[in-house]
This record gives sequence, C-alpha cells and structure tokens, in this order.
Amino acid sequence: MNEKKTKIPPLIYGTAWKKERTAELVEKAILYGFRGIDTACQPKHYNELGVGEALQNLKQKGIGREALYLQTKFTPLSGQDPSKIPYDPDSSLKEQVHQSFTVSLKNLGVEFIDTLLLHSPLPSREQTMTVWKSMEELYNQGVVSNLGLSKCYGLTDFQFIYNEARVKPSVLQNRFYNETDYDKMMRAWCHEKEIYYQSFWSLTANPHLLIHPLLRNIASTRSLTEAQIFFRFLNQMQIIPLIGTCSDKHMQEDLSIFDFTLTAQELDMIHSLL
Repeated sequence: MNEKKTKIPPLIYGTAWKKERTAELVEKAILYGFRGIDTACQPKHYNELGVGEALQNLKQKGIGREALYLQTKFTPLSGQDPSKIPYDPDSSLKEQVHQSFTVSLKNLGVEFIDTLLLHSPLPSREQTMTVWKSMEELYNQGVVSNLGLSKCYGLTDFQFIYNEARVKPSVLQNRFYNETDYDKMMRAWCHEKEIYYQSFWSLTANPHLLIHPLLRNIASTRSLTEAQIFFRFLNQMQIIPLIGTCSDKHMQEDLSIFDFTLTAQELDMIHSLL
C-alpha cells in the first residue's frame, strides 16, 4: 500500500557535511525559496540537531513545519561513527530503527516526518526487510508519510524490497554518476512504479559533463551557468536533485532554474552525454 504518498519539491536542500553551519545554511536556503530538506540521524555526516534549530528559527519568521518537506534517514551501524551512534547498538534492528526515529523527532523538534529513508541496504535481504518492516510500523503509526531507500544500485535488490514490502517505497535516492550508468534501468522502473528518484552528488560526480563543450555552449547561449543547465535537465527528466551548496549566489541561481525550460533538442543533446 502507498496511500500517503506526498508531493516532493523539485529541489531539495541537502544538509550533509554542514557541521556547525547547518542551522545557518538551512535557514538561509529556506528563506531563499527551498521547501525540501534532507537530513539523517547520522552524526558522522549530519548535524540533525542543527536542522531542528533552523526549523525553530523559521517558524518564528512565519515559515512553519507544514510549509516544508522534511526527510531523514535510518543509518545502519555500518554507516555510523562508533563513538557517536544515535541508538543502542546492542538492541535489535527493529529497536534501532525506532530509537533512531525517536532521536530524529527530538533533534528536529517535529511530530512527523514526510519521508523516512533506509540509508543503505543491509548485508542480507533478511536484515534489510527486518528494518523495512520496522519502518512500516512507523508509517502505520502515522508519524511518517512515505518510506524510501538510499544507495541501492541493484535493480533486482530494489525490486525484491518493493515486492516484499507492504508499504511500497515512494523514494529512491542514489548517487547520480557514470559508474552506475546513471541508473538508467532503475530510473525507468521507478517511473513505471511512480517512485520519486532523487539524485545526490549530481555536480560533484559529473565534472566531465559540466565542462563538456555541448553543455557549455547551451549555458553560454542562454547566459546561464553550466550547473543551472544541468539541474534543469535533471528536473525535466523527472529527477529531484539534492543541492548542498553553501553559497548564497548558488542557492539563488539554483532556484532560478524554473524561470526557463530546455527544448526537446537541448534535452536530447545533454542526454546523449550520459
């Protein structure tokens, strides 16, 4: 079942590696116009408490929780810093999920999450489904509107989870890069199943595309940056990019991509580079 599927903003502000600047940058991104926030209960790479601080500041400025799309993640032990695990590592997988989620709600100062992602599949399918069923319990309690998965690059693995799940994945969030052939088969299947596909490292993993003469020519012709052209390409290809810039200028430029539309010919040309 998937009755609660939420509409996701076309751009999401990513909060990984922001550390002590998290609150400042999240607040700034939302004030500029972002309406989606991605975080995780993973102190190793995310300051989830900082996101919560930003949410409180934004509320005082008239932007409440209801105006925002918020997603966080359960990160298995393999992805945690052993000295900063946000749940009891000796508890069962089921309890780890619930403990992590409770910490997330406290960190963020909210009562519900739009999407809870499994940060990555576990070593075995059995373990992965144990975690997924625990996430389904949170969905059934009404504290999560959607469930999803991150860093899953095997189509058969994703299909297995989808088929076994009672609450079907609404989101797949993957690194968008050449090493996985840009998830072409995975994206096609997500489109068929009406699963949102989110990309991260969209610029970082693709410097060769940003300096390609074809992309540069389109950017120059339109008096735009290569990043703007690439993000708009992703958006028109029904991909939701995570944007983690710390630059005011880039935040504003990225949000302005909806002021133009790439032609079918331009889309085809850029697509040919993938």
